[in-house]
Amino acid sequence: MTLAAAVLAVLLALVFLALGAAKILARQPMRELAAEAGFTVAAYRRIGLLEVAGAVGLLIGLFALLIGALAGAGLLLLLTGALVVHLRKGDGPQKYAPALVCGLLVAAYLVLQLLATR
Repeated sequence: MTLAAAVLAVLLALVFLALGAAKILARQPMRELAAEAGFTVAAYRRIGLLEVAGAVGLLIGLFALLIGALAGAGLLLLLTGALVVHLRKGDGPQKYAPALVCGLLVAAYLVLQLLATR
């Protein structure tokens, strides 16, 4: 693993640990976002669990590349789903930009992982 991939993995893990924990704990802003997106709080908590699992997978990926790549792929799927939800609702760029930026960062991490295995 390259230094860039490792730094990106740690930064992404921190982001998804924070976001996932906020969803799991059902903090008020997350409850509002869940309602706005049409999700129940329970469904949003499950999404938070997936985000935390992905973050842990990215950290494990520092030592086991395959686990990190699988975690990154899972997070990319979650972010694609988030982007689809935003676009279906007709949200503007300010609403879907975080999902898009995080998705691009996860994609960059996956590319770096792929290049490191060659």
